[in-house]
Amino acid sequence: MLSRVETAREGERMHIGVTLRNMGEQSTADTMATCALASEDAGMESIWVVDHLAIPPDDAEGSGGRYVDPLVSLAWLAGLTKSIRVGVGVLILPYRPQLPTAKQVASIQELSRGRLLLGVGIGWMDPEFRALGVNRRARGRISDETLAFLRDCFDGDDDVVTAHGQSFLFRPKPKAPPIYVGGAPPHALERAARYGDGWLPMGMTASMLPARKAQYAEYCDEAGREVGEVVVMGGLPSDAGAAADNLQALAEAGASRFVFGGRYADADEYRQRLDLLVAARERMQA
Repeated sequence: MLSRVETAREGERMHIGVTLRNMGEQSTADTMATCALASEDAGMESIWVVDHLAIPPDDAEGSGGRYVDPLVSLAWLAGLTKSIRVGVGVLILPYRPQLPTAKQVASIQELSRGRLLLGVGIGWMDPEFRALGVNRRARGRISDETLAFLRDCFDGDDDVVTAHGQSFLFRPKPKAPPIYVGGAPPHALERAARYGDGWLPMGMTASMLPARKAQYAEYCDEAGREVGEVVVMGGLPSDAGAAADNLQALAEAGASRFVFGGRYADADEYRQRLDLLVAARERMQA
């Protein structure tokens, strides 16, 4: 069962997802599996993981430097579950070569039977770029090139794609997963308008969202594309009534999907977060 809540103003539906920690002590197979299955049982629409590859020792607080690869995590989570959608918020595009990224994305989309939600970003952590040997100053250009390549792979009329002058067959070629471009600065909004199916801001409040969404809509108009989804990732108050009010306000401000983020100590605390979302959803539907 998908978690959907009617928005009061636009007649659309808000989907509710939750971040599942693929980092730190919570990223064991047992804990991740328990949380994923509990999310599906609770009727959440989606579960999301994050992306880091090389955390330096002085930036390891909260994770201990332990991160399970996001794409591997999504493939595994999709195999564990039946209907819940699996997302990454966000996959750092400059960290990975274009063709292997496209192949992994297509493979997850194929094997999950179309349940992938692909959030993407350009990255920010200097030490991580250095460890990967990637020029941080080129991250915007690299991201644009990867997004254009992904569009070529999924949106073309046939299965033939060209990379570095070599044509090849892009198979399997499932229906393209929705691509949500993360970030709040103007260049992120413009990138979302040009290449994405939506925009994914983090920590955006209901009072901030309308102005930013209007700017995003302007970029979409300039690009000759329809305005896409708005996926907000953030926290919620611990009171169900206040959480419901926050979700309703975001829906009325134009968010089509909310992903509940934040830390939790173990699977029991994760279930408490699910209980909060279920209670908030029931209040919104009452």
